[in-house]
Parts: sequence; C-alpha cells; structure tokens
Amino acid sequence: HVGLDTNMAGAQEWAPAVASLVNEGAYAVLEAATKLEKEGKNIVHFEIGQPDYPTPPHVVEAGIAALHAGKTTYCNPSGTAELKEAIAARMGATRKVEVTPAEVVIGPGCKPGIFFAYMALLRPGDEVIFPDPGFPAYSNLAKVTGATPVPVRLNPDNTCFDPEALAKAFTANTRAIIVNSPSNPTGGVATEAQLMEIAELVKKWPNVWVFSDEIYSELVYAGGLAPSFLTTAEATGLRDRTVVFDGASKSYCMTGWRLGWAIMPPPLAERVHLLMVHTIGCSANFTQVAGAAALTGPRDGLDAMLTEYRARRDYVCGRLNDLPGVTCATPAGAFYAFPNVTGSGLTCEEFASRALAEAGVAILPGTDFGAGGAGHIRISYVRSMEVLKEGLDRLEAFVVGLAK
Repeated sequence: HVGLDTNMAGAQEWAPAVASLVNEGAYAVLEAATKLEKEGKNIVHFEIGQPDYPTPPHVVEAGIAALHAGKTTYCNPSGTAELKEAIAARMGATRKVEVTPAEVVIGPGCKPGIFFAYMALLRPGDEVIFPDPGFPAYSNLAKVTGATPVPVRLNPDNTCFDPEALAKAFTANTRAIIVNSPSNPTGGVATEAQLMEIAELVKKWPNVWVFSDEIYSELVYAGGLAPSFLTTAEATGLRDRTVVFDGASKSYCMTGWRLGWAIMPPPLAERVHLLMVHTIGCSANFTQVAGAAALTGPRDGLDAMLTEYRARRDYVCGRLNDLPGVTCATPAGAFYAFPNVTGSGLTCEEFASRALAEAGVAILPGTDFGAGGAGHIRISYVRSMEVLKEGLDRLEAFVVGLAK
C-alpha cells in the first residue's frame, strides 16, 4: 500500500478497524479555524476544552525538579508507585472507598485507558451503550475493537440517560455501558440516585461492565465533587466490573502533560498493563511526579479557578438566552454550554459553519457528539471574560442578522 491515496475511492483497502474512524469535531473545527487565521482572519476560539489557566506553579516546579533529578527514564508501564499511591489515597479520602495501587493504571491521558479497557473486554458483536450526545471517542474506539456502539438519548435536562430508553437498550449482546458525569458536551451532572438506577439495571445483566468517565468530576458549581460511580459500585456489589477514568488535564490544567488514570479490578489491570507494555511503553516519569504534586499539593488555585468558571458560565448563559431563537440551560458542571439554536432557523451544522465563516467564532455543532445533539451547539467557556464578550458580541450580531 505504499503511496496509498487516502482520498481515493479504494479507501476500503484500510483495515476494517480504522476504515470507519472519523475525526473528533473539536480538532476538525480547530484545524479549519487555524486555516482561516493563517489567511489573516481573526477567530475567537470556543471549540476546544482547553483551560486558559496555566498549570499550577507547584506542579510545574515538581516537574522541573523531576527533570533535574533525572526522572527522564523508563518506568513501570502502568505507572509509578508514587502516583498510584497518591491516586488511591485521593479516591479513598474523597469517595470513602478503599482503592489499592494494584487497581490503578496510569497512561498518557484518559483515552488510552478507555481504549485498552475496551481492547481487553470487547469482542466483535458485543454492544457498548453510550450517551447521545456524548464524547466521540466512546463510539469510535468501540468500533476499532469490532464492537457495536449503541447510542442512548439523555433525559430532558441532559444530566443522565433517559431511563426508559436505557432499559430498552440492553440486550444479550451488551458488554459495557459508558457513564459520563459531568457530561461533555452538556455539562449535566448525574445525581447519586441516577447512578444507583444504572447500577440496579446493570445488576440484571451479569456480563455488563460499567465504564465511568469522571474527568470533570472536580468541576462542579454547587460545591464538592460530582457523585462517582465507584461509590455506587461499592454499595451495589459492582466493583468487580466497574472501571473509572480520570486525569489531570481539566481540573489541574495539564492538558499538554498527557496524564490520565483508570481504576479497575486487578485482573483487568494486569491485562491493561500488558497492553501498555506493548504499545506506549510507559507514561513520562517526570509527568507522573508532577501529577502526584497536583493531587497532594495545595488546592486553593483549583477553588479560585472554579469560582471564575462559575462567573464565566453565568455570563455566557445569560448572553445566549438573550439571543433571539436561542435557549440555554445552565450547566451544573464541566465548562461547556450546550444551547439550543433551532429557533435560529438553521441546523446546528449550518449555524456552526456560518458562525465560523461569517462571524469568526469557532464553535461545535451538537451532532459532532451524536444525533442526540441535533439542534444544539457546544461552547467552551474556558476563555477570559474579555474573549467571551468579544465572541458573544459577534454571535449576537450574527444571530440578529439572521432575522433580517
């Protein structure tokens, strides 16, 4: 296949595992926006979930000290003992559930943990239930394993699965269900009662695993942490088929450090460890030192950031609700607004495309997260107030112009 043209009609020559893969919407829009910037157009970026806060200074210093101390070598493929212990201790303290280092697997971001758990558990013909709208990796990575993604709509307030639709989605082929709270893209936060309903349903299906993506768990505006399925699993006897994913990117502003982790039963952790051995080798040693500093160090910076995010959320949602034909619920967590734009007379794809081309504002259509996102757009409000105001001024002019 030397010189294979990826645009040619014969693209079916790609292996089935990757033939159906599509780009993540955020990266695709970022690429389009960057191209326009190179052409001289000024773009306001609302498409990427990239915190505009720097990594906390004590975390940076820990990473630098680790570099100077020679922490630039290979280490345990599934993570250093120091970071595993810090994660286990943090989960034990915040979730009141005993977690051992043997249950912790560390990787370069959360996606490897999700993918390797899939690889270890899914077979062709298995079905994976996931939220719709939901993070695109859930369905794309399932397809790579040969499993079938099964989208399930959310309830009207976008906090969790619609209970009736979820119950109907389970079949004899169901192997896993993905839970994501706080949600990307909606910002909805599932309650303990909603997680318990999922657990009671899963208990009826003894071969089903629960994968809980909790990367935004510390970004909750009512205070405290979002409820964790790990706590629910402990209370319902599901620990032996529950995997929880988390990481340092969002709460600790460490997106570029590439550091995530998963908590899983030790037998599964052993299989995932082997996948780490034969793929990534290991996560960067010095990055893990910085991660341990993030988990065990001062948290006043996180509290201040969350206070600022709350102010940004309220400003963005207020401005969006003032736009003709636009309605926006106030998200309880994460840092995304998910307004309904059907009243504009445009589809969400048309709205996002024209907002970029005509207003210079990069946003994502809701359908980038599944058919359930139709009629919505996603706005990441991690930018400064000044940038948010500029972008929303442009969107206001754009929407008002549609009505003329």
